[in-house]
Amino acid sequence: MILAIPSPLGVALGIATAAAYGIAAAAAYRLSRSATQWLLALAWILHAGALADGLVGGTPHFGFAPAISVTAWLVLTVYGIESRLYPQLHVRRALAVLAAAAVLLAVLFPGTPLHVSASPWLPLHLALGIASYGLFGAAVVHAWLMTRAEKQIRSAAEPQGGVPLLTMERLTFRFVTAGFVLLSATLLAGLLFSETLYGTSVRGWKWDHKTVFSVASWLTFAILLVGRSRFGWRGRTARRVLYAGSALLLLAYVGSRFVLEVILQRPLS
Repeated sequence: MILAIPSPLGVALGIATAAAYGIAAAAAYRLSRSATQWLLALAWILHAGALADGLVGGTPHFGFAPAISVTAWLVLTVYGIESRLYPQLHVRRALAVLAAAAVLLAVLFPGTPLHVSASPWLPLHLALGIASYGLFGAAVVHAWLMTRAEKQIRSAAEPQGGVPLLTMERLTFRFVTAGFVLLSATLLAGLLFSETLYGTSVRGWKWDHKTVFSVASWLTFAILLVGRSRFGWRGRTARRVLYAGSALLLLAYVGSRFVLEVILQRPLS
């Protein structure tokens, strides 16, 4: 296997983080909201420590599983901020379960060391890309909440979220817009500075699976924002386009790295 071996500290932090998330998920409906938030905050801090150990401790390494783990951490960060503004949001249990799975996945597949000839600016480039993952992930969570609320309204059930649909929709598109800006910056940096960032002799884009899926996702999100602005897309149509763009973006980096690291088991420049 070409995958890096995680440090004992990283393994310990990963297991402790997953356990903390698991306890928070199991106790979500038994403990008070305040107690659950404290458990999530503890798990979030442990999660940050596990990420720091893998990204900056010893030899920095990265891969599909750390990318998913960072995305989960960013989504939880967004939720932590939003829950202060909108206490009616009830996704603690689902997010805790997903985060626990993401952390354990990163323990099992810690990724590969960054290329020795790569630029010191490469981590910033990766950070921009993963930040866009986090923002689009937050948008997907909000779109799912909208779907759940609409189903409750149709079935005349008592709404569990309490956040008005129009407010949720505005929040969703704010995350989409911010994610689109960061994704655009990531793609532009890859186009203009790939030779500097990766320490290769290749100028411009290398048209591999990652690039194709990244551009396809960018076009999908661009169509979504134009459709929203010019044609008033909303509801199910907008959510479907958002899900499609997010799926393409997930395949761009996470999908290609998974195939190369796990299935083909070969290093990636």
